[in-house]
Amino acid sequence: MGLGEGMSVRSDLDHLPADRRREIADLVLPAILSSFEDAHGRSVTGWKKKGRIHKIVLYGSFARGTWVYEPHTKKAYSSDYDLLVMVNRKQVVENVEYWSALDEKFIEARAKGQLLSLPSIIVHTRQEVHNALAEGRYFFQDVIKDGILLYDADDTPFPKPRPKTAADKLGLAKEYYAEWFPSAGEFYDAYEFALRKERLPNAAFQLHQSVEHLYNAALTVLTFYTPHNHNIRALRGMVDKLDRRFVHVWPRDFRWQNAAFNVLRDAYVKARYAKRGYKITKDQLEWLGGIARDLAEVVQEVCTGRIAELQIEANLEGSDQIEPGYPARAMSLEDRT
Repeated sequence: MGLGEGMSVRSDLDHLPADRRREIADLVLPAILSSFEDAHGRSVTGWKKKGRIHKIVLYGSFARGTWVYEPHTKKAYSSDYDLLVMVNRKQVVENVEYWSALDEKFIEARAKGQLLSLPSIIVHTRQEVHNALAEGRYFFQDVIKDGILLYDADDTPFPKPRPKTAADKLGLAKEYYAEWFPSAGEFYDAYEFALRKERLPNAAFQLHQSVEHLYNAALTVLTFYTPHNHNIRALRGMVDKLDRRFVHVWPRDFRWQNAAFNVLRDAYVKARYAKRGYKITKDQLEWLGGIARDLAEVVQEVCTGRIAELQIEANLEGSDQIEPGYPARAMSLEDRT
């Protein structure tokens, strides 16, 4: 489907099997739209009443036709339905409670066997998406290039992207790494302090933030994009698709491992605002902290490797503004003993 004079995105699901087409068109999409209408319809006031969805785009493996569905293997891996939801207001994007509740509904439906795959939703305003495309952000370019338009209530065209030089990419990657990786270490220090004091909900929140910032470091260095999503399950899924080294960081073979991760995932909201109802054990926190250290090592390895590649590209491009070599690492999450 053409969208004005800018970039275009197709709108057919013909490459998918019939059961997948039905699931996306008859279950996932209506669930998102009806849930949004309930939360932002006539019965609410203020900015919620003015909240609108402009577009919903399916991107990633199901858009490209490269999805994986292996329910009978040991890992029981299934690709997510990656969805970009474009809305009209920043307050809608930042309504963490609403989007987390929607995510929980899909998780429950998947657990009951009502869905073959989980939707993984990122939310941005139309202006954010247009700005990112105009700036040449690769993630959004790929979303629009490979994506499938599932819902369109807005005929505003996507702008054409601005090409980036190798020096541009190197500068951004260094900037993002210096922003996210050290802050992950600071949150990890706060986690260790809270754990020693046995302030378990606070320790969980600090560790959640450390993991979130590690994933943001990887995403921004590799794709120049992060959804600013506090759902670490969604962030983990995005990063796992970028480099296979991330897939093996979080053990997922046993129920207790998945349960511990889910408790950490909930910490951003529940550990702060529902402390009495939020339960996490010291053993879980210690295990999760060890996994976070492993994650930090992989993030550092992947990010510094990518920055080194960009340095070579910038040198070949002939830029005299970039110093050769990679600066000393900003900060690592070490096992402090």
